[in-house]
Amino acid sequence: MITYNESLKGRILKEKSANKLIKIVSDLWFDKSIELILFRNSLVDKKGSEILNLHSYARDITKMSINIYDTLELAEAVQVNVLAPAKIDIGKLAYEWHQQNQVLLDDFIKEKLAEIISKKKSSLVPKDVVLYGFGRIGRLLARELITQEGKGEQLRLRAIVTRGVDEMTLKKRASLLRMDSVHGKFPGSVDVDAQNNVLIINGHTIYMIAANNPDSINYKKYGIDKALIIDNTGAFRSKDDLALHLKSKGVEKVLLTAPGKEGVPNIVHGVNQYDFDISKHKIYSAASCTTNAITPILKVVEDNLGIEKGHIETIHAYTNDQNLVDNMHKKYRRGRAAALNMVITETGAGKAVSKALPSLTDKLTSNAIRVPTPNGSLAILNLNIKKPTNIKELNKIIKQSALNGDLVEQIQYSVSHELVSSDIVGNPCAAIFDSKATITSSDGKSVVLYVWYDNEYGYTRQVIRLSKYIADVRRFIYY
Repeated sequence: MITYNESLKGRILKEKSANKLIKIVSDLWFDKSIELILFRNSLVDKKGSEILNLHSYARDITKMSINIYDTLELAEAVQVNVLAPAKIDIGKLAYEWHQQNQVLLDDFIKEKLAEIISKKKSSLVPKDVVLYGFGRIGRLLARELITQEGKGEQLRLRAIVTRGVDEMTLKKRASLLRMDSVHGKFPGSVDVDAQNNVLIINGHTIYMIAANNPDSINYKKYGIDKALIIDNTGAFRSKDDLALHLKSKGVEKVLLTAPGKEGVPNIVHGVNQYDFDISKHKIYSAASCTTNAITPILKVVEDNLGIEKGHIETIHAYTNDQNLVDNMHKKYRRGRAAALNMVITETGAGKAVSKALPSLTDKLTSNAIRVPTPNGSLAILNLNIKKPTNIKELNKIIKQSALNGDLVEQIQYSVSHELVSSDIVGNPCAAIFDSKATITSSDGKSVVLYVWYDNEYGYTRQVIRLSKYIADVRRFIYY
């Protein structure tokens, strides 16, 4: 039996190792633009206890004894060998290191990260970013862009455009950025310089620009050039309307955070971004939160088993579009009190999937139920498949896609028996696959899959991934 003192000594050693890892993570992030992650979970700005908890998840998902001592040793090797800006999953490295435990660590790192090491000190040309609109997604984007800036070699938040700017509105917007009823307090400083119409966020000067039309702004006046405009208003969704942004001085590209209409490429990052030449297209859509959640899982099923047809039912958190109390609304049911009712409404997510996965055109129907929770949603995929399967095989297929391949940033494989909607708030993945809820029919030709998603934060992270791609500031990756 392990004594209390032995247990205490072991815990202290782990905590010390976690703190050593935190120092290396910080140095790599700010000095070399190298981000270390652990199975898609960023290690930047994490506490020691959080890092140790992520190791528990790593052991659950891989069924291997991955510990803090492994990842610390790997991080030290990365620090010595890698110079190019990169995003490296030391969880995956640890998993592979366990499989090749006879190989010297230095040789292992040089083999696995050969492509990144060979690039040496190659750097990125950073991209100025302007947020057009500052609502739920806009404020989360501001938080994340500031948090992820690091050495400043990727996306740089330079300005935010709203309808009006005065001292009172600046203070109110600063307050909404500092505190959020769903996502909590912003872990940084937000100050107001009313004289210059500026928010100072973690020391970054962010201009607050007043405008009623997207084509009336001279961004160059603020030292902003070749900017990516992220339009969060939802007011401009057609190609012609979004093209108005391009008439303002200092704008190069536009990204809409809503489904785009005809002529606007709707992209689910991880699935179809490579279908579009970023040197030719200037206007993009990041589709919807639901489309980003279901498309990665549907792609995995389609690629491995084939889909005959299916129905998508979304259990969605209520949104600002609904009424707080019963009142007039352009849509009947959405007029009823959002926090008191489950509300059936339509969703275009089923049809929208076909824009990213053309093979599923006319195969999916969809509907939505808005429920009395402010954030955190669930998509239920009821599918008829071509190749019969069972629960074990189907879960294995999804798990492999969550660990390897093009969708590792999008899919998280959950092994929890207790997963509920509040647990996925703040999850960076577009889709959290609930492996414990999978259902298959007796003949294996009908399956029901449950996919959770943070319809605010998870979607925001997808928007940032797509922004980095179309802005051509993606680092080298290993995960």
